[in-house]
Amino acid sequence: MSRKLIEVSRELTAALKPLRFSTASHVYLPTDYARKPHEAYLRRFGKGPKRVLFLGMNPGPWGMAQTGVPFGEIPAVRDWMGIDEPVGKPDPEHPKRPITGFDCERSEVSGRRLWGYFAERYPKAEDFFADHFVANYCPLVWMSGSGANITPDKLPKPEMEPVEEACMAHLATVLKLLRPQYLIGVGAYAEGKLAEAAEAVGADSIIGRVLHPSPASPAANRGWAGAAEKQLGALGVL
Repeated sequence: MSRKLIEVSRELTAALKPLRFSTASHVYLPTDYARKPHEAYLRRFGKGPKRVLFLGMNPGPWGMAQTGVPFGEIPAVRDWMGIDEPVGKPDPEHPKRPITGFDCERSEVSGRRLWGYFAERYPKAEDFFADHFVANYCPLVWMSGSGANITPDKLPKPEMEPVEEACMAHLATVLKLLRPQYLIGVGAYAEGKLAEAAEAVGADSIIGRVLHPSPASPAANRGWAGAAEKQLGALGVL
């Protein structure tokens, strides 16, 4: 199954790589230049059906953009998951958003919170991934000339149509492969995409969400782990 996940990931990357976006100064595709750690993640942890699938929106600049792993806070990927692979460079690279791979010294707060919570409950990554998996809906990162992040909803709809088509087809395939009982969006956007994909493939999974762990969220800053645990408990995931 992990081999099939790698195959469809490569297909998604190939579909997205030629696309151009008029309002973005730079666009990164970490499943391309950080393909080695990304595929190591899929190969190691994408085996067999999963009870729970967590879905994020798209990569953060100091997480998946550096490591190729969703919410890829470097200590979590390197030390807990045991993944440390060479990472290339996007072309062109934004001077304010350099890609240094596992040498990056910045912390991805969302990833630190998410993976830190899972690692606390499962000291061995293999035990978590035995019946859980974490993915992102879209692997693209969009930036303005200043280096600021551009979210998908800020891009022109005509330019996003091929992105949505490719990412939704990929997500639907992931649901067919992993057959999760629970579909948990990390934030409302991802929850909506999971509902759409589940309907498309006729999945009867339980759909819900957890609070997004972003430092931009006041609620997450007041205690993300506690809030997420309450939400997961209410859904019956724990």
